Amino acid sequence: MSVRACPGPSRRDVLKFGSVAVASAATAPVTPFRAAGSDRTTNDPAVIFIWLPGGPPHQDTFDMKPDAPEEYRGAFRPIRTNVPGIDVCEHLPRLSQLADKYALIRSVAHRFADHGGGHKRFLTGRDPVEPTGFVNDTPMVGSMAAEVLKHRRAPVPNYVNGVDGGRQNIDTFSFGSAYLGPQSHPFTFWGDPADPKFAIQNLSIRPDVADRLPDRLAVLNRLDRPLTGPDTTGSAAAIDANRGRALELVTTDTARNAFDLSREDARLRERYGMHRYGQRALLARRLVEHGASWVTMVMENATPPGATMLPDHTYNWDSHSVNCHIFEDTRFKLGFFDRAIAALVEDLYARGLDRRVLLVVTGEFGRTPKVEYGKPGRPGRDHWPQAQSILVSGACKTGLVVGSTTSRAEVPKDRPLTPNDLWATVFRHLDIDYNHTSFLDGTGRPMPMLPFGEPIAELLV
Repeated sequence: MSVRACPGPSRRDVLKFGSVAVASAATAPVTPFRAAGSDRTTNDPAVIFIWLPGGPPHQDTFDMKPDAPEEYRGAFRPIRTNVPGIDVCEHLPRLSQLADKYALIRSVAHRFADHGGGHKRFLTGRDPVEPTGFVNDTPMVGSMAAEVLKHRRAPVPNYVNGVDGGRQNIDTFSFGSAYLGPQSHPFTFWGDPADPKFAIQNLSIRPDVADRLPDRLAVLNRLDRPLTGPDTTGSAAAIDANRGRALELVTTDTARNAFDLSREDARLRERYGMHRYGQRALLARRLVEHGASWVTMVMENATPPGATMLPDHTYNWDSHSVNCHIFEDTRFKLGFFDRAIAALVEDLYARGLDRRVLLVVTGEFGRTPKVEYGKPGRPGRDHWPQAQSILVSGACKTGLVVGSTTSRAEVPKDRPLTPNDLWATVFRHLDIDYNHTSFLDGTGRPMPMLPFGEPIAELLV
């Protein structure tokens, strides 16, 4: 299937449809393909994608090497989980008791060690043209899924992204949709959901506009008729539907209520943790429960509301010794991470969402096997795309480990995989026939969703 690229709204579009409609208008409808041979009866499959930018250390979290030399194994020790044979870091005690409800992939690797190149390679399924920088030349996988699934109707935006304040630019994390156009960008909110002053942006009409909205819509409808003409392609009908959808989101309380964490029991909020990791994880659960198909939550700075970052710590997971003391910083972050992700896994299962929601937790790469001392006396690890660990839970087989790395966590030892295999697994879960779905790029060439990659058989249900 080929889909015409949409480079974005023209000046005529702005005149014709108005800002609210243009924000969600999609002039090239896509017919979603059901995965070939799929006999699953799961309704409305969804994805929660937890993004850990900077790259968490695999050998200090989910791929411990206690028998390696000290300069490789680091300061942490493994602990047993509730699944015999699976160990995780001692600073993940809650997750250690839930290993039967998730799987670990330990053998994903690629070749791009720069953050920009690593983001683009991991998130698009393609080698980037430029190995640095964060602007995509091909769409992020979430945008591809959103374009195929855009006709799904839910009381919340279908594709959502939550980030820290100041990190909401679409190119901060290579979340751009490239030739698919901005209509395939996520609905992005920013800020700390644990902060009492937190509020969702862009889900309401400004008070000074509300009274004039009926008149503006009447003018818009009059302008539409002569400009649209006969709707031979169905595009005008699609625009009308998208405009109505956008207006529904901003003129009703349904979407705002889905984002309202005060509607959750205080004890449950506390179980997730009253910090940005925990409350973003809880919000992700609320959004897929309300019908969102893809929810990305970025977990970087773990500092609680009102607190300042500790000395020898860094903002995201980029744990060079020049940035932080890796073991102090990682221990701190893992306390918040363990609580948030464990609560999310438990909650998905408790509510039966595990049957239709696939949870994916990862960064763009792992860290160097050998500890470095770029700053004297302060340990760290550099970028390492040759190996990383990924946690998946929910709608997949669990209680297992896929692949392994060598004795010093350097490279895959068995079952070598790429990010594309992960995304093929995710697309299959969403019932997207990625092998027969393509989009036209800026030159008019059909581009497949993935150039290669196969679903990870060990995870398939």
